[in-house]
Amino acid sequence: MKSEGGRILIIDDDEAICDQIAFLLDREGYRTKTTYDGETALRMIGDSEFDLLLLDIKMPGMSGLEVLRQAKKYNRDLSVIMITGYAGVQGAVEAMKAGALDYLPKPFEHDEVVQLVRRTLRSRKLTYNDRQPAQAGAVCMSLADSMGPSNAVSRLISDVERVARSNFSVVIVGETGSGKELIARSIHQSSLRSKGPFVPLDCGAIPETLIESELFGYEKGAFTGASGSKQGQFEAAKKGTLFLDEISNMPFSSQAKLLRVLQEKSLYRVGSTASVRIDARLLAASNVDLRRAVQEETFRRDLYFRLNEFTIRIPPLRERKEDILYLAQRFMNSTNEELGKNVRAFTERAAESLIHYEWPGNVRQLRSTIRRAVLLAEDVIDWEHFDIQNLRDGPFCLPKTDSECNGTKRAKTSWSDLSLKEIVRQSTVAIEREVLVETLRKAGGNKAQAVRMLEIDYKTIHTKLKKYKISK
Repeated sequence: MKSEGGRILIIDDDEAICDQIAFLLDREGYRTKTTYDGETALRMIGDSEFDLLLLDIKMPGMSGLEVLRQAKKYNRDLSVIMITGYAGVQGAVEAMKAGALDYLPKPFEHDEVVQLVRRTLRSRKLTYNDRQPAQAGAVCMSLADSMGPSNAVSRLISDVERVARSNFSVVIVGETGSGKELIARSIHQSSLRSKGPFVPLDCGAIPETLIESELFGYEKGAFTGASGSKQGQFEAAKKGTLFLDEISNMPFSSQAKLLRVLQEKSLYRVGSTASVRIDARLLAASNVDLRRAVQEETFRRDLYFRLNEFTIRIPPLRERKEDILYLAQRFMNSTNEELGKNVRAFTERAAESLIHYEWPGNVRQLRSTIRRAVLLAEDVIDWEHFDIQNLRDGPFCLPKTDSECNGTKRAKTSWSDLSLKEIVRQSTVAIEREVLVETLRKAGGNKAQAVRMLEIDYKTIHTKLKKYKISK
């Protein structure tokens, strides 16, 4: 697929690298220029406008990081990708602190370069191009900006682009906090129905006795307390999109009625004999695999096949670690703006902690963790500013002494025979169980209150309590 063009300056003291990248990008339709030192690069940036810099982080004379800082003075909105043979945490942290969007490790695959440039320029276009009108009531922000620069996110963006302008029903599968509603909103905003309403409904938050009246509406006197008529969410989503979140929690009887509505494209309000035509696209999300739910007979097979015209699976944050520092930086910046603070960076120790933690609560948990850290920090965020025990003295244990982690004694030999993956798994299980027990204790054993405190659905807490053999 050819690009729509873009002005790119490639800066690397290795002429072969410069020429190779220029060849790859020229072939894709981009307009490239090359130079081999920082001083010349800054003169070119001052004389011409570029959409993107591909900049080597380590060069003789003026370093890539210094070029980046100076280039941002010419144009603070300039997009920059660092090229580095030092793709470790410290290099990433320093580059992001100076304003880079991403980094390209050497050696690199040809497709990797093209995809990274295409994704970065697409993000720039959506963010800064004033000719692109904002959608009414929607935040004009690309998924790349919102979710991160990883290849996994790039594949999600491709899926959204592929299905958005169709009228297909879509099932979005992902763990709690992974961004299912964000994907759904992006599909709606990119669809032919974008001028219509986007109506979200959390099936896990509505009592079984009310789910049908919420979906289909009701007439006056249909049940006790129905003092007037009310349209349901299907009618509210007319000419737009209805998003059913955590659809796996919908009662079996309601699933049958939903299937009938989808097939006939009409519904009956509760207490009415008059049919109402519907015109809404349906998107559904689940934090469990609906195929497994079908096998376990907790979800109707026929409804699954009706909904599953297209599936988007969101990988958990622990499987796309390239996004963690990017998102952490983004949350730090937004919280700085909110609080009027100037926390400027993460220490290397803090960055290592963020990358190696498993994030069972995904992006939602990362966001709340960073917000609290910004509140507590003065200049930089260190590991001690994190409120999650596992980040401070967890699976890789960053000790103050050889035998102590935050005052908690640990036998150094206890994990000596285990792999890092197994250490992480065991620690995550222990922390998750501890959080569940403590939350239930605070909730006085009330599971519904615990669900609200943990921001999970009712079915999930039952599954976890059974898994960890936690009694009320």
